[in-house]
Amino acid sequence: MQPSIFNVRVPLRDQSDVFLMNTLTDAQIIVPPEVVSLLDSVAGRTQPGDAGARPFDDEERQALATLTELGFVVESHDADRRALDAYFDTIRHDASHLRLTVLTTLQCNFACGYCFQGDHDDHNRHAHKMSLETAAEVVAHAERQLDTVRPERLTMMFFGGEPLLNLPVVYYLAEHVHAAARARGVPLTISIVTNGLLLTPEVVDRLLPYGFTGAKITLDGDQAAHDRKRPLRGGQGTFDKIIANVRAIAGKCTISIGGNFDADNADSYPALLDFLAGQDFAPRLAKVNFKPVMGGAAPASAVPAASVAPAKSSRINGIIPLTAVAADGAPLGGACMTIAGAGGVKASSPCDSCHFVDETMGFLREETKKRGFSTMDGVHMGPCEIHRKHAQTIGPDGALYACPGFTGESTFATGHITAAQTPVQAKAAATFDRIGAWRQCGDCSFIPVCAGGCSVASHTELGDLDTPACHLHSLESALVSYAAEAAAAS
Repeated sequence: MQPSIFNVRVPLRDQSDVFLMNTLTDAQIIVPPEVVSLLDSVAGRTQPGDAGARPFDDEERQALATLTELGFVVESHDADRRALDAYFDTIRHDASHLRLTVLTTLQCNFACGYCFQGDHDDHNRHAHKMSLETAAEVVAHAERQLDTVRPERLTMMFFGGEPLLNLPVVYYLAEHVHAAARARGVPLTISIVTNGLLLTPEVVDRLLPYGFTGAKITLDGDQAAHDRKRPLRGGQGTFDKIIANVRAIAGKCTISIGGNFDADNADSYPALLDFLAGQDFAPRLAKVNFKPVMGGAAPASAVPAASVAPAKSSRINGIIPLTAVAADGAPLGGACMTIAGAGGVKASSPCDSCHFVDETMGFLREETKKRGFSTMDGVHMGPCEIHRKHAQTIGPDGALYACPGFTGESTFATGHITAAQTPVQAKAAATFDRIGAWRQCGDCSFIPVCAGGCSVASHTELGDLDTPACHLHSLESALVSYAAEAAAAS
């Protein structure tokens, strides 16, 4: 017997007890120091030929039986690694849940400076927009997937660009995919990732009969910061209109709030949180979560410590550069990487595990919880949908991708909803089928909840999908907070 590779522990402040968690089984217990000592002694007292070791007494054997059942004690580290392989294989081939992310358009009505560079009008004139003919093909593809995979449930997320700029396709897909799922007895849940400007009660009411449950809306700080970061193409601010829309739909569907921070606006988020906490719709916000802007080169200086509010002069490092912007300033070819999330759907978000600045992320997470909002715990970061065979992203032209982050990069398309798979697409599909940056992570205890980090970040920053994008410090910091909350709730 040996302690599992995937055990993590946190001594609890002002207590002698210890929080133990196994990231593979997700078992979580609070134990006295004697149990920790017993766990640490397991390997030395069970080695063959170790005649000098004191045998376990009845109480210790009972404790070890419980620890073994929960996964804290394993036969061997080789058995642990086999269990990890089986875990990822189960995730990869799980057919109980079919996930479709549909990009209705790559066009956007905002002019976010960090999203793309160059001529904004040029971007919209060239950006793809799904036709109703392609939408009909998406429905046929969904029907084939339902018949082949035979899932227990189906989720469909509208994404972009700004997906609501193509409302005819949104309505068409919602109605017809809902009919296809209902005919097969499969429940459908629909969500939208949107900038919120067009998310009116009329839109929500039109979608509710077809399984619409919620939306994720982006606010980049308080009013001044947001209007500076996310203006309309004419330069007008958008904060007030978005808040008015949130207030109008708050009783109709689930709403999650996201936000993107950099050195310019990181210190504005506490004010945003205070504002949101004072709104009548605050109790209806399902989740509030902030992450770094993905764009631009990253300065190397450090961010503030988690216990100190980010200062205006702080510089943010570790931001994902958006290489989809060509050298000549041509428009993005891929999805909007600033608003990824699953809205009201209880499923992994496409980019929830993207590269983030550890200290600032931790600070904002704690500030969010102080205001009473639910947020990501910072420990359960994945595995994301790129590791799931039955999670597909469909581009506006019908191309298939393993993740929205690769949309528009033709060499990463894994197929098409109407055409036979090309050799290039077959190669990409094989690449994603074997994807596993976590295999380079050695005996890291966080592999089951991290999976080696975001593959988009690995590709963009490191040039290799199989190189880990590591955030061990952030996971360890989040674990301390997670353990404290578990202890307080016990």
